[in-house]
Amino acid sequence: MSEELKSLKQYCREAKKRLKSGFWERYRENLEKELEQAKTIGVPESKVREYFTYTVTNGIEEKKDSEQEFYIKVKTLLDSEGEVSNVIGRLTDKEYFDTLSYEEKQRYNLTLSERYLKALERYKKEKALEYKA
Repeated sequence: MSEELKSLKQYCREAKKRLKSGFWERYRENLEKELEQAKTIGVPESKVREYFTYTVTNGIEEKKDSEQEFYIKVKTLLDSEGEVSNVIGRLTDKEYFDTLSYEEKQRYNLTLSERYLKALERYKKEKALEYKA
């Protein structure tokens, strides 16, 4: 179900399910462990808390499998080669692209660019929040 179509009632059900499953207790325990570990290696507590908030928020917001796969593809590319000038060409599904009309190709490129920019933003945020060696 897409995020736009969820009702308040559905969000409440999901939140209640997290409460019943002990999600927040596990979160608190993991956070405390990580804070202790970070303290021993000299990482600021605020950075650990920010990292945990970010990861939990992303965990609660369910990502579509295709978007997650796309992100992993972008992350692998960025980790291995950094930002490259022909990234859209590298991310393009050539077989599918060849079947499209001119207008569809333009739309595909714009959509792919938008997806890449979102993935790049997520990648940069995750890299900035990393505190583990």
